[in-house]
Amino acid sequence: MRPLDGGKGDDGGEADEIQEGADQRAEARTSPGTVAPGAFGAAWNALQALPDTGGDWKHLTGLPYNSDDPRYRDVSSNSSAGMGDVTGRMAAVAADDSGHVYTGSAGGGVWRSSVGGGQWQPISDQLPTQATGALALDPRGRLWLGTGEATTSSDAYLGSGVYVLDHPEQGTFSARSRVGGAELDSTTIHELRFGGDRVWAATSRGVWSHSTTDLHGAWTLEYAPNPAYLPGGSLASDPSAPYKNITNDIAIDPEDPTKVVLAVGWRSGDTYNGFYTKAADGSWQRLSSLGDLPADAADVGEVTFARSADGSRYYAIDQSPALQANSPDSGLAGIYVSKSGSPLGPWTRIADDKKLAASGSALTTPGDLPGLQSWYDQSLQVDPSNPEHVYAGLEEVFETTDGGSNWHTVGPYWNFNFPCWSIDPSKQSGSCPQTTHPDQHALAVGSYHGKPYVLAGNDGGIYRRPLNGTVDAAGHGTDWVSLNDGTIDTLQYYSVGVGKDLSYGGVAVNGGLQDNGQSMLRGRDTVMGSNFGGDGGDTLTDPANGCNIAQEYVYLAINVTQNCAVNDGSYLTDPSKATTFAVAPPDNALAGAGARFVAPLAADQQNGNLWIAGGRHVWVQNQGYAIRSSSAWTSAFDLGAGHVATAVAASGGKVYAAWCGPCDSQGFARGIAVGNADGTGWQQLNLPVDATVPNRYLSGLAIDPADADHVYLTVNGFSRQWTAGPGAGIGHVFESTDAGAHWSDISANLPDVPADSLVVTKTGALAVATDLGVLYRAPGRTSWQRVGELPAVAVDQLVLGPDGRLYAATHGRGLWSTSLRDRGDQQ
Repeated sequence: MRPLDGGKGDDGGEADEIQEGADQRAEARTSPGTVAPGAFGAAWNALQALPDTGGDWKHLTGLPYNSDDPRYRDVSSNSSAGMGDVTGRMAAVAADDSGHVYTGSAGGGVWRSSVGGGQWQPISDQLPTQATGALALDPRGRLWLGTGEATTSSDAYLGSGVYVLDHPEQGTFSARSRVGGAELDSTTIHELRFGGDRVWAATSRGVWSHSTTDLHGAWTLEYAPNPAYLPGGSLASDPSAPYKNITNDIAIDPEDPTKVVLAVGWRSGDTYNGFYTKAADGSWQRLSSLGDLPADAADVGEVTFARSADGSRYYAIDQSPALQANSPDSGLAGIYVSKSGSPLGPWTRIADDKKLAASGSALTTPGDLPGLQSWYDQSLQVDPSNPEHVYAGLEEVFETTDGGSNWHTVGPYWNFNFPCWSIDPSKQSGSCPQTTHPDQHALAVGSYHGKPYVLAGNDGGIYRRPLNGTVDAAGHGTDWVSLNDGTIDTLQYYSVGVGKDLSYGGVAVNGGLQDNGQSMLRGRDTVMGSNFGGDGGDTLTDPANGCNIAQEYVYLAINVTQNCAVNDGSYLTDPSKATTFAVAPPDNALAGAGARFVAPLAADQQNGNLWIAGGRHVWVQNQGYAIRSSSAWTSAFDLGAGHVATAVAASGGKVYAAWCGPCDSQGFARGIAVGNADGTGWQQLNLPVDATVPNRYLSGLAIDPADADHVYLTVNGFSRQWTAGPGAGIGHVFESTDAGAHWSDISANLPDVPADSLVVTKTGALAVATDLGVLYRAPGRTSWQRVGELPAVAVDQLVLGPDGRLYAATHGRGLWSTSLRDRGDQQ
């Protein structure tokens, strides 16, 4: 979701931003090569074997997060858009007829409600991965979970296979409930479909099947279009291997479960893309004619199927790689129906981008029509009691009650620009009804006390409306309810900031989130508010005043506020009342060429008014939170053509900037530049491929508060045991006492898992954020301990608060804090 003001200097559309940023998180974890199966499982086992430091984590964000909070009506926020309470991205949803709802989040695990949504409980916290790809209830009522999110977004994670819960209405998943062996470890699972006595899985490594009656034994590989690129194949180490066997969905003929159609293909296009079915000789053959449904490889990309309960209809959404690359308006090939009920068709197109745009959509301008992101957000659901009644999810939620002849946008992207909208807090969002959050990933139908409903999972969590709901004159649903009641927290933070709350006491905590802007939590809040919209990136918060905040949108689009961005919306009519100011460094104008999707931002730890921002250049400004213009930034150093900063740190005017470029597996390179904030004394450190510091993504820098030449470095990805690529090396934490001239590997017993961030205390203790939790090294020690109990979720950033606590931004389970004093560290 984009901010209302378009990002304050970012001139790219949201689809371009997501697609450009889609590979960057994966690059950090895989470059310079590809990751072999078993890496996360081995890291999880190593983590569990470490001693625990003791002490508890305090969950900070277990309360409602109101994206329409009337305190934050500045145009930099999306407040008044009509989405209400939100949480993190939902990748899958399943529901039964007795009020049980199961929702699987992108990175925060699976949750259950027994009352039709709300009063949630986590049910997968004991698994080694919290990334969900698919959820499905089988005819026996068992809940099947496919792990590893398959949106190919910038923050999707691999999984550890498929799990089954026999009694989902009351049980929880455990590692013992995995189906088969390790065949699907380190994959993403897009869909699980049932036919006869088998379950089929569409994964990032082909289509697999397994018996549903005997859950032991290995999965069977049914079809992989390019088997040489699978693990163990002759091309397994090729940088393109992760994209060569992607499968999206499976359609099974309800009259004959031996007749199966596979939707196969990478969203950006490849020669193998297409629809496949099994020939008489048992081989899989590409279908050449399906009616209106495209069969040409250039027009088959991301695909979703849905079948009516009576078997009379099959529906499909298809994204076209050719349109994605060449059309200025949309990548959507269309929505289709097979009225024979057979996945073999013939198929008829019942909607395209223009038809959907005319149905009440908020996306009606050229270059921004429905389906622009159809490679990322797709879902379909047929009313179990009416084969002509269909819900379709793209950026928005669409509904047809007549088999596709007519459509309504029942869940528009937002309410902005509709005649009913108002930014006036007293009118909430005017007379507009609540809508859902944009970017739909899952739809399901359930019922409670005999009342059926449809559930929509999207980038803002999960929403519900009556299955046969009402619409207004514009075709918008009038009866959506947010189910993100605060008992569920799957918020995906990139960053966290902490400062003293001068108004209410204690601390004010904020942070940047995937597609949910920046959150603001103050001392007396019972509801958390959103004071900045779109994707929230890195964050700076004044430790002495938590309302002094610098908030980043993508590609260094930085905004600054000195009152927590409190604004009643009067800025629209009186610009002098603005409380948020755009101050992006010049690299922001270059988007992906000038800065990472989430680019680094830091304050000098000896001088809070001296800021460092990293793009292609190392940008410096010394006005602190009083900055009001982008012209205040100066370039201290040019990292070089094709290089972009991955981490920055400064102390006493000495600056370190880590970079990559190219940043993907093809020719991956990394380095560190060191110099002064005034532009003097800069040099590129000598980091050859075979040096102590591995040739992997450099994710974090931290400087000893007492000595600016004493610096620590975290390295992402996996060591060479798992990564096939030049110079992958070993280790994740490194130390230099001579400003980076020489480095020592201090990883010791740290699990081989991507490291994301670190902090160093005044006493010399270290805390490291990893993709599986937080590790701690006490002062004077060389070994690492696990910090308390967190679910197996990535921790993107650690920050020391002015209250002496350690704050963790998790990418899937919100914000947490713990006391270092509990471990004998006085900071």
